[in-house]
Order: sequence, then structure tokens, then C-alpha cells
Amino acid sequence: MSRIDSKSKTVLQTVAVVLFMGGMAWASVPFYNWFCRVTGFGGTTGVAEAGSDIVLDRMITVRFDASKDRDMPWEFKPMVREMELKIGQTGLAFFEAYNPTDRVIAGTASYNVVPYDAGAYFIKIDCFCFTEQVLQPGERAQMPVTFYVDPEIVNDRDAKYINHITLSYTFHETELPQTEARALPSVLGQ
Repeated sequence: MSRIDSKSKTVLQTVAVVLFMGGMAWASVPFYNWFCRVTGFGGTTGVAEAGSDIVLDRMITVRFDASKDRDMPWEFKPMVREMELKIGQTGLAFFEAYNPTDRVIAGTASYNVVPYDAGAYFIKIDCFCFTEQVLQPGERAQMPVTFYVDPEIVNDRDAKYINHITLSYTFHETELPQTEARALPSVLGQ
């Protein structure tokens, strides 16, 4: 009888470990995303409703980078490659996207900031990356991002020495929104 109890106990422990590991794997992606948003780890930026009340006399250079997923047919580039502004000063940069195809295409932009230590201090007020973008065939659009570098960066042990920040976007094609997909046959004259 003790052998059966021993085997049952081992099976139960093994099932418990498998369930625990499966639960941890399932929760790891949302937890990692939350961790990155809160800490700025991995170049994740912050979001604010308005600009900073404090503007320092120290300058910082922000560089802009644009790329696209290999299957994304759009052309995508920053309108200005870099800008210099005071820490805490609100900046406005534009990126341009062009749809050279003969079909409607929707896209979303993922982003990060390098060096990673600056991610938590790079604050976006408004950004085209917050929403899905839809371009008609042959349409060209200028898309803004409004941001500032949080003055708290100068109090961070590692980030206070940063003089250059690179904001990078990558556009990915996504499914058309329902409203665009329903309107598509009438646009094509069908």
C-alpha cells in the first residue's frame, strides 16, 4: 500500500510542477510587458498627458530611426534624422509613410529607445504608434510624435551621462479594421 501512495504522491507532484510551469509560461509575456512599461526596461517609453513643467538648461540629442517588417510594403522614414532640445522641453517630430501599392494597407508601429537606460525617461505625449494607421493606395502621410525627456534622467545613477537617445520605430502590416474592410468593395467599384 505504501508503494501506491508513494507513486501517487510522485505523480501528483509531477502534475503540480507541470501545471505551475505552464502557468508561469502563460503569465510571463504579460508580466514582462508590464515590467517593461513600469521600469522602461528594454527601451520601453513612458506616456504622459502633457509636457514637463521643468525644463533644464542641459541639451540632449534625439535621433530618429525608421524601419519596417520585411513583408510591409510601405516606405517609411523620419522627416528629420535628429534634433537637439533641452531636457524637459517638448519636442515634435514627424515620420512619413507612403503606400506605393494598389491596395489599402493597415499598419502598426512598434518602438524602442536606445540606450535602454533612457527608456523610462523618454516620455511620449502623443504618437502615431498609439493607434493603427491605414493608408489608401498611393497615399502619403506625415505622422507626428510629441515627446520630452524627463528631467529626472539627471538623477539616475546610470542614465545621467546619456547625451544621445535614439527613438526607433518598426512598422508591421496588420489586418484592416472592420470599417475599412467593409468599405473595400465599394472603393474598388464592385
